[in-house]
Amino acid sequence: MTLPSSDPNLPDPSADAQAASRALSSRIAGRIADTGDWLPFVDFMDMALHLPGLGYYAGGSLKFGAAGDFITAPEITPLFGQTLARQVMEILAVSPAPTILEVGAGSGRLAADILLALETLNTLPDRYCILELSGELRARQQVTLQTEAPHLINLVTWLDALPEQTSGCVIANELLDALPTHAVAWRESGLLERGVVLTQDGFAWAERPATGRLAEVMTTLPVTAPYASEISLTAHAWVAEWGHRLTHGALLLIDYGLPRHELYHPQRNHGTLRCHYRQRAHENPFWWPGLSDITSHVDFTAVAEAGFAAGLDVLGYTSQASFLINCGIGELLVERQRAGGEQALRANGAVQLLLAPGEMGELFKVIVLGRGIDTPLSGFARGDRRHAL
Repeated sequence: MTLPSSDPNLPDPSADAQAASRALSSRIAGRIADTGDWLPFVDFMDMALHLPGLGYYAGGSLKFGAAGDFITAPEITPLFGQTLARQVMEILAVSPAPTILEVGAGSGRLAADILLALETLNTLPDRYCILELSGELRARQQVTLQTEAPHLINLVTWLDALPEQTSGCVIANELLDALPTHAVAWRESGLLERGVVLTQDGFAWAERPATGRLAEVMTTLPVTAPYASEISLTAHAWVAEWGHRLTHGALLLIDYGLPRHELYHPQRNHGTLRCHYRQRAHENPFWWPGLSDITSHVDFTAVAEAGFAAGLDVLGYTSQASFLINCGIGELLVERQRAGGEQALRANGAVQLLLAPGEMGELFKVIVLGRGIDTPLSGFARGDRRHAL
């Protein structure tokens, strides 16, 4: 099959990367043939990201940091994790079992920063569990923690699946946006699900009538045809699952997205599907599959609804900027600046990136869902936007 050999806006992949992408594409092509020559995009995305040994998160390429495809908040500055630790500390204080569970821990940077900060605050958890399905990322997390916090690594346990029950604080930073999503379209002819077919030129979009739960959700959204977007039933199910597993504590979710009335705005009629490759964003998920991350904006209204329907309380929702300011990132920055030097300058620039409305401060949101927590959380003391969900 044919794959794009170049894109003027993207660096050319290495020969080894191209070979891996061709192997993955061959597997996807076989799946398309097995399913009647049409594959729902949600399944394409799942294979492109998670197929063992070949998918984006299952392969060996560097994802995080300046040398990778994108930079997450923990990679920008340790002040992010140190600030987050203050909110985690409050949640652990009102939980019967002081356990932290991070889902999708990336490079392990956030885990190291939180543990070191909690040690300083004299509030270390009994356990820090990491649920990570990627063997390559798990190995990198182990190296990071062994390097940055070797005396605390005995607190860390890696899990292969969600625990049957847990209490304490569950953390997911930039997880929901990368869960496989359904691509959908509202056309004059009706409600359609977007899928993938194989042509002489490679993978291409094709649409079929939406059915079942997907069609039901589409009918409830404030959309007028013609319109294309995404609906992450996977994210809805993931959040709802914690309603059965979280016995006491909170689910702390940080991601980029919007409440439903803003996400499905008339001006956003081409959807929010984005790909990331070597610090560049593009919109072609069929460009060398397996080499780019694929994401879509989170519908935070759907997240809140899924959690509430599963018995969880919506404890707060706000922008990343408001959350971090409420949790004291300004105080931590002042302490860093007192030390002076280049480190202080880097910290100041990093915090500006985390807080600036035109950068991560407004694009990223924080939502906390919980059970058995009656005390207000500091992260939402000012600027709580639950009313906007």
